[in-house]
Amino acid sequence: MPHEPSGRPLLLANARLVDPEAGRETRGAVLVRDGLIADIGAIGAPEGAEIVDCAGAVLAPGLIDMRAVTGEPGAEHRETLATASQAAAAGGVTTVVCVPDTVPPIDDPAVVDFVLRRARDTASVRIHAMAAITKGLAGREMTEFGLLREAGAIAFTDGPRSIANARVFRRALTYARDFDALIVHHTQDPDLSADGVMNEGEFASRLGLPGIPAAAEAIMLERDMRLVALTGARYHAAAVTCRASLEILRRAKADGLPVTASTTINHLTLNENDIGAFRTFCKVSPPLRHEDDRLALVEAVKQGLVDTIVSDHNPQDVETKRQPFAESADGAIGLETMLAAGLRLVHDGSLSLPALMRALCAQPARILGLPTGRLAPGAPADLILFDPDEPFVLDPATLKSRCKNTPFDGARLQGVVARTLVAGRVVHTLA
Repeated sequence: MPHEPSGRPLLLANARLVDPEAGRETRGAVLVRDGLIADIGAIGAPEGAEIVDCAGAVLAPGLIDMRAVTGEPGAEHRETLATASQAAAAGGVTTVVCVPDTVPPIDDPAVVDFVLRRARDTASVRIHAMAAITKGLAGREMTEFGLLREAGAIAFTDGPRSIANARVFRRALTYARDFDALIVHHTQDPDLSADGVMNEGEFASRLGLPGIPAAAEAIMLERDMRLVALTGARYHAAAVTCRASLEILRRAKADGLPVTASTTINHLTLNENDIGAFRTFCKVSPPLRHEDDRLALVEAVKQGLVDTIVSDHNPQDVETKRQPFAESADGAIGLETMLAAGLRLVHDGSLSLPALMRALCAQPARILGLPTGRLAPGAPADLILFDPDEPFVLDPATLKSRCKNTPFDGARLQGVVARTLVAGRVVHTLA
């Protein structure tokens, strides 16, 4: 993305300021100068400044999404870095971290370089790339962490694949520790989950579909915690989705292990019953869980046990999604709807707005070591202005993503992003 600073100072006045780091809301203004936040609070406009009256709308740091499939290179028919960034900007996401399950996978410095250069030339928001832990995402031979970091990889993951071989994963953690690199791991035992297509339980039995037990996630996470204790590497669970995983995570954090975790917006706002009459747009990996698991996840976000919320954006085209449920591809788009879906939890009283924003921007920035995600002088002016109460019915045809496989098709949501700024530059305004 271009990083040129805006010319005139910009004063965003009369706003409801949400500071996710401090966990507070105030009224005031934000002054943007040269791409940075210059001042905050009860401030006036400097001479020559452009003034925007926010009319009491929420002004907050832009969202940081730690888990998104962007399709490029190799699957441009599903998404490109340009279309993903347009969807992100419209949804208030100012930083997207793409995962390496592309074609070819991001397991070589040249591919990291391609993605970052392509993003610089075509994307309107900040794009970072995670590189593969193992070559070809095959779970056997490790990639060159040092060279990949030098090329710009921000962390390491095998995307939607778990590394089943404990010896390989221990080596990866040891190697990552020596580079102070972050390992992000999808925790789902491939053997236990192999034939399953939805959450194992009564509802799966009623539908006659093979299930994936929650134990498939918990067993892998438990193993990972033991290896983290052995190596001391920084570890992030890509998507915890069940109550059993939360207990493991709680023990690991209590023991002082360098562990953090995400959950997805789908698992916070939907449950297995949303599959209904075999709705393939609700087929995701890990699968949507029982309502008890969903409620436990919401409480874990509230307590800070689960650190971040991700969109798990995974565009799929009609040919792969319009199939019988068991044969349909996993994945749902989410960049453009993550904020509105998350606001459901604010409107029903489950989370405060600062707590939601903490999981959507401040915590991802802290884990990834980014200077964004803060509402503070000197921070990059990556900001969003939104009305959290404005209602709308989601029409997939209006979404900017190249694919339309949203589980919120036709849903009544609240929360519309009016303006998105990246480095002080407006990248989205409400039409």
